[in-house]
Amino acid sequence: MLYGTAPGTPLPQGVHLTKDGVNFALFSRHAIRVWLLLFDSEDRDHPSQTIELDRQHHKTGDIWHIAVVGAGRGLIYAFRVDGPDQPEKGHRFDPSKILIDPCAKALISPRHLDFGAICRLPKGDDGCLDAPAMVKCLVTENTFDWEDDRPLYHPWSELVIYETHVRGFTIHPSSESKAPGTFLGLIDKIPYLKSLGINAIELMPLQEFNPFEVTARNPKTGESLTNYWGYNTIAFFAPYEGYGSRLYPGCQVDEFKTMVKAFHKAGIEVLLDVVFNHTAEGNETGPTLSFRGLDNSIYYMLEDDRRYYKNYSGCGNTLNCNHPVVRNFILECLRYWVMEMHVDGFRFDLASILGRDRDGSLVPNPPLLEQIAEDPILRDVKLIAEAWDAGGAYLVGRFPGERWSEWNGLYRDDIRRYWRGDHGMAGAFASRLCGSADIYEHSGKAPVNSINFVTCHDGFTLRDLVSYDSKHNVANGEDSRDGCGANYSHNYGHEGDTQDPLILELRGRQAKNFMATLLLSRGVPMILAGDEMGRTQQGNNNAYCQDNEISWLDWTLLERHTEFLHFVRNLIQLRRRYPVLSSERFYEPQEISWFNAQGHEPNWHQDAAIACYVHPLQEDQHLCVIANPTPDPVFFRLPELPRGRRWVRVVDTGSPPPFDICANGEGVPIASGGGVLLRERSLMLLGAER
Repeated sequence: MLYGTAPGTPLPQGVHLTKDGVNFALFSRHAIRVWLLLFDSEDRDHPSQTIELDRQHHKTGDIWHIAVVGAGRGLIYAFRVDGPDQPEKGHRFDPSKILIDPCAKALISPRHLDFGAICRLPKGDDGCLDAPAMVKCLVTENTFDWEDDRPLYHPWSELVIYETHVRGFTIHPSSESKAPGTFLGLIDKIPYLKSLGINAIELMPLQEFNPFEVTARNPKTGESLTNYWGYNTIAFFAPYEGYGSRLYPGCQVDEFKTMVKAFHKAGIEVLLDVVFNHTAEGNETGPTLSFRGLDNSIYYMLEDDRRYYKNYSGCGNTLNCNHPVVRNFILECLRYWVMEMHVDGFRFDLASILGRDRDGSLVPNPPLLEQIAEDPILRDVKLIAEAWDAGGAYLVGRFPGERWSEWNGLYRDDIRRYWRGDHGMAGAFASRLCGSADIYEHSGKAPVNSINFVTCHDGFTLRDLVSYDSKHNVANGEDSRDGCGANYSHNYGHEGDTQDPLILELRGRQAKNFMATLLLSRGVPMILAGDEMGRTQQGNNNAYCQDNEISWLDWTLLERHTEFLHFVRNLIQLRRRYPVLSSERFYEPQEISWFNAQGHEPNWHQDAAIACYVHPLQEDQHLCVIANPTPDPVFFRLPELPRGRRWVRVVDTGSPPPFDICANGEGVPIASGGGVLLRERSLMLLGAER
């Protein structure tokens, strides 16, 4: 079918349906010619119709636009763009490439082909494209029935975040999911998340990416490796087709919405991990997929020799985030995910890049970060920054703007080092437990600006943290050069798996220490999926390319680690039972007192085993947290309670289950004598009962 055309309108950018057809609007300042390609199906190698846009009728300012009359939902399209091919000036136009619409709401790939790299399309004598287009754009329609779905707006202080991977969470056969590895598959696990106490799920990148861009193989098995994590975005408005059921073209959009609606009905917020610092187009030798072929010199930060890209992301290129055009693109994208897809917040990968100007310098009040924080549509959305980048910027505690919370990398490192037994870490441990006032208070921020975590997707799992002294990344095909070397981990006597009961008991105790510290700390706790059931990556601390059992969550672990799961579930309940632990403000000096084993003020340079007595002024909750990272038992003198109260043991990681944590907060009374013996490498939480 050949469609008629009309001039169309320049706004909104991307595609939108009108009463007469479909309007297309595409930004390109330096383009000379633009063609819209229409295809009969996703399997067609050649367009059924090629429409050249006329500069006089189809261009307003820098926006090329056209209306296709009579077209509608399901239309498959792409672009070709011509302009100066002058890499030395930053221009890399190539009319032989088909390009993805940066604002495409859905992509579609041939039914019998996996999502591969977009092929070069040389033009034949007849002007047709001779090579197959692997991936194209799809026109969708916003007709989803949200059933009055509304944002949940959980207070930061009530959040318990669970970070997971869409595919990895349910793709293992043991998940027994009806739709494994998909958006719909996550719905099957909502009862589990609810039973655990999770009320916010943070999903690793799910905007369109090419999993097959990794060409390496596992040197041990010969298995092809993939971009499993998805941190190389191709289309920022489009949910990844591979996480849909492929029941019909574009179903991934509706299924994502179905997932969000189901999470909201269960009281769980949905946070997206977004990657606005770079794209999948790589460096000067990378593929031309979209932005490079539309206006390379605007979308990317370029070196003085403009053939090359500034690389603050470590992935070959850096988006020019504070160029007004790119800034507007990012804002429109965030608004789309909030307004049309109903997400509750975002975690920004390598967010320090968003604070760099067009020359790559960090600026005091970055326009993009300020606009995101102040945007009227995004005003109540949760914003989380990974406050560092590959260019050396480390802005934890200094990330601009009070609205931004941050992944607290210092929390992770300090808590790991303290429980490993590193000398002189007691002061840092105390500060992290209290909300990291030393990091955040000076800039007017609060404990909830700190996203506390001990593990995340990037690094060891909790089980591996207490099982390995060093990373074991040979399977990634990079001779273990990849992945962070500073893990602050310990194997406690044997590298990796062991059957030694003493080592296993100590590892289990340390895992409890980490989890208890996380959930007793002020700030917002984030748990890595599977840590509550002992998931391992076999020592791989950078499993970005492992779409296999190294990364997948094996649900049979629930049967093998029921005691630890019970411990974590009850810790989350305890956190909610004692609101003093999750307050949105820092402790006042008169509300908390620290002491050593003798009951005196600690020597922060010498003492390792320390304790704190929490006696808030406005809440009738008296708590005592005691931590002993040393290899020897320590007897602690306890502070006196008000008349009529007694100390009870609520958590004791040094005791075997079920005595390690008391259900419903019913603690075991402490024997008279004014003190308690704390086992080596253990933590205790005491409460006060009448």
